[in-house]
Amino acid sequence: MGQQDVCRLLSRFNSLRRASVILQHLRMSMHTEAAEVLLERRGCAGVITLNRPKFLNALSLSMIRQIYPQLKVRNSVEPFSSALWESIPGILPWDSLASAPLKWEQDSETFLIIIKGAGGKAFCAGGDIKAISEAKKTRQSLTQDFFREEYILNNAIASCQKPYVALIDGVTMGGGVGLSVHGRFRVATERSLFAMPETGIGLFPDVGGGYFLPRLQGKLGYFLALTGFRLKGRDVHRAGIATHFVDSEKLHKLEEELLTLKSPTVEDIAGVLKSYHAESKMDQDKPVIFEEHMDKINRCFSANTVEQIIENLRQDGSPFAIEQLKVISKMSPTSLKITLRQLMEGSSKTLQEVLTMEYRLTQACMEGHDFHEGVRAVLIDKDQSPKWKPANLNEVTDEDLNSYFKSLGSNDLKF
Repeated sequence: MGQQDVCRLLSRFNSLRRASVILQHLRMSMHTEAAEVLLERRGCAGVITLNRPKFLNALSLSMIRQIYPQLKVRNSVEPFSSALWESIPGILPWDSLASAPLKWEQDSETFLIIIKGAGGKAFCAGGDIKAISEAKKTRQSLTQDFFREEYILNNAIASCQKPYVALIDGVTMGGGVGLSVHGRFRVATERSLFAMPETGIGLFPDVGGGYFLPRLQGKLGYFLALTGFRLKGRDVHRAGIATHFVDSEKLHKLEEELLTLKSPTVEDIAGVLKSYHAESKMDQDKPVIFEEHMDKINRCFSANTVEQIIENLRQDGSPFAIEQLKVISKMSPTSLKITLRQLMEGSSKTLQEVLTMEYRLTQACMEGHDFHEGVRAVLIDKDQSPKWKPANLNEVTDEDLNSYFKSLGSNDLKF
């Protein structure tokens, strides 16, 4: 081996050594009290705990950057012979550099992945949109980085090779939906509260909302998307958002039973979830909150324009329809039009195509007025009186709408 080759190897291995030290510090920091995410190997599973209970486990960019690599990215450091390692002074042994465990998707000892929220009030109340809005004002890259990396994580969950079990106990909105709904199993409880309320803050139901919402029964997804209507408890399962329903007091027992399975198959995991679901009698006889209105929802929300949906609700004139008119009148007119088109187009797209479309929409919304005004009105000043621009649906032109859906060229989201 020539001196030049040794120097190249020295440079590479020193970089790997630094990377190993950084990984070690990261793993240690993830288990401190201040960690926003806890990542643990327990029993047969990798367990993700969203750990911002004071903020209802709102999703931050740093949380995304911890979850994604543990879930998906493999350590790609190649081992060399021990003789070669020993011939280069100052380099850590290969065992030290490779001490970080395989990522869960590739690890043969990890049979499932469980994700849950800390604190008992929320699974995840959404993305940290206040920080995103503030970052735009100071021209930081968070407005690009957050949505790009969040959507890449959403896609990773959908394509995960290991069974993914989301325990959606408590508030589950926006970004929290993206962390759960694309997984194979979603377990709701009587404390679950699902909503996609983005039209009320000048955004749209993203994180793949354009994919899963139009695929719900009838026009239910269109109704949920445009109005931000909240589903609670067993209705989250009945709507098709969750795959199972379990009493919240049984969640810990359920989790422990999953963790103690020996080399479980997908069918084994499904069997445990099914047994807990079958045991639950809570609210079993309670009427489905949207069921009595499904005919109205299907009739009124079967339209190609927001204006026609509003006209359908007016003509219906029932208390339910009048209530939805009141709700829709408070939403961003631009967001309403974006959302309807998003769902109509998304109904025939793949998840990756939808996420690419939604990334374009987020970047246009970041440059617009309504998102920042919505955040101000709802989260900062909390006056709940956003001043939308344009203020009326008829002022949102087709040209305006088309501009939101335009390709970003080389800046488009890629998988």
